[in-house]
Amino acid sequence: MDELVVRVVGWVESELRERADAPRQGDEGAPDAWVVFDGSVRDALADLAAGDEVILVSWFDRADRSVQKVHPRGDASRPPTGVFSTRSPDRPNPLGLHRVTVLAVEGLRVRVNNLEALDGTPIVDVKPVLGDVTDR
Repeated sequence: MDELVVRVVGWVESELRERADAPRQGDEGAPDAWVVFDGSVRDALADLAAGDEVILVSWFDRADRSVQKVHPRGDASRPPTGVFSTRSPDRPNPLGLHRVTVLAVEGLRVRVNNLEALDGTPIVDVKPVLGDVTDR
């Protein structure tokens, strides 16, 4: 098997429209944003609540999938590095991982902080941030 089918479960609504406007990481000044989920995953959202820390898994739909090496953080003074050793959005399978805190849940809309994804970015999954092993 060399191909997978991934289902989009939601989309980002953000003031970030262009890559140049987005911080490199969410904790570097990303604005609060909404994630709007498809009605088909309503039951999957049932237990999300304000204060929850989650990992949003996105599909960087505007990424260059042919890129295999980048200058880390776009700094040409740094040597080219294989993308699997970086957080570059440009990569063969452009999955984004975003650690965010849920600020509000309003039906199919979830407000989060620290989301550096661009407006319209597809969301493909949500995972809880794991705490200490004794809390699981």
